[in-house]
Amino acid sequence: MSRRPPAGAEAPVLITDPDALAALCGRLRTETFVTVDTEFMRERTYWPELCVVQLASDDEVAVVDAQAPGMDLAPLGALLADPAVTKVFHAARQDVEIFLLRFGAVPTPIYDTQIAAMVAGFGDQVSYDGLARSLASASIDKAHRFSDWSARPLSPAQIAYAAADVTHLRRIYRALTERLEREGRTRWVEEEMAALADPATYRPDPETQWERLKPRSHNRRFLGMLRAAAAWREREAQRVNIPRQRLVKDETLLEIAATAPESPAELVRARGISEGFARGKSGVSLLAALAEARALPESALPEIPREKGPVASPALVALLKVLLAAQSEAHHVAPRLLASSEELEKLAAGESDVPALHGWRREVFGDAALALKAGRVALGVDGKKVKVIPAG
Repeated sequence: MSRRPPAGAEAPVLITDPDALAALCGRLRTETFVTVDTEFMRERTYWPELCVVQLASDDEVAVVDAQAPGMDLAPLGALLADPAVTKVFHAARQDVEIFLLRFGAVPTPIYDTQIAAMVAGFGDQVSYDGLARSLASASIDKAHRFSDWSARPLSPAQIAYAAADVTHLRRIYRALTERLEREGRTRWVEEEMAALADPATYRPDPETQWERLKPRSHNRRFLGMLRAAAAWREREAQRVNIPRQRLVKDETLLEIAATAPESPAELVRARGISEGFARGKSGVSLLAALAEARALPESALPEIPREKGPVASPALVALLKVLLAAQSEAHHVAPRLLASSEELEKLAAGESDVPALHGWRREVFGDAALALKAGRVALGVDGKKVKVIPAG
């Protein structure tokens, strides 16, 4: 079933049955692009719970109830996989992750207007609201931003709010693509979209999750226990579908790695671990993971993370920051997209495997950074702006 607006009014259609969705996706597959967004819940689960999908073309706007009884999203999967239709998102990562989990593939081709806006000089991580105001002369009502999208029925206000996230995106997309093509930056955006199209971007490796905890220890045996405990937590959180922090908090995980319990009685001594947990399926599997880590030879334990030392001149890092600001201003590109603070430190220290020295970033900033380090150029002031000038 679909509820259509009065003739002549551009209002969203609510799609609640698979036949209506199949017909919609069939029409959208004749378009050159379609704007896409999702509403989901994740507060109580590890995996995002897809609730609503919003789709728009030039001629129609639809809100798909992904949780409607009997809903089959296969036609949506076919649309997202159609190489002839560009899928346009804003801040795409979470939406793409949902579709990867649901359909086993990343939508293709994909276009993220947040990234494109950074390339076009709209600043770091510009919001959809900001772009709607700047490029579509529209104001976004965020009153339903924290709605419970799993509750049914969806209210008219929720439907209108959800639809707004794809309605104005059409004008934003066109304005950005025209601007970037005019400025010769289309290739820059295409390079940035490559990371979004890589499924590995959305699949965290359980074996590297311990690194997120940033342990301050040179004890490789402890690090081995922490790696095992963190990998167990990631897999167990996926299995029982609850957020990792609800399963076992970070501080508890560090304590478990330090004490290396061998029995439920020892495990329950850790803060936040109940008797039921320690003796249940989760506790048993955690103890088994710790036992495997305990048996590892020294050669199989994690290497001690390299400590950051005074490898780069603070003055040189400061100079590179000024150069970064100058180049981003001159080229109208968000500074964060060119290089992070950590990458500037690596550049100053002489490392070459940094994004700023590859692709379009090298053209805009990397070559100038290397020239500054080599003394071939200097920084000067021209009126109110910093400029790069030949040295000597």
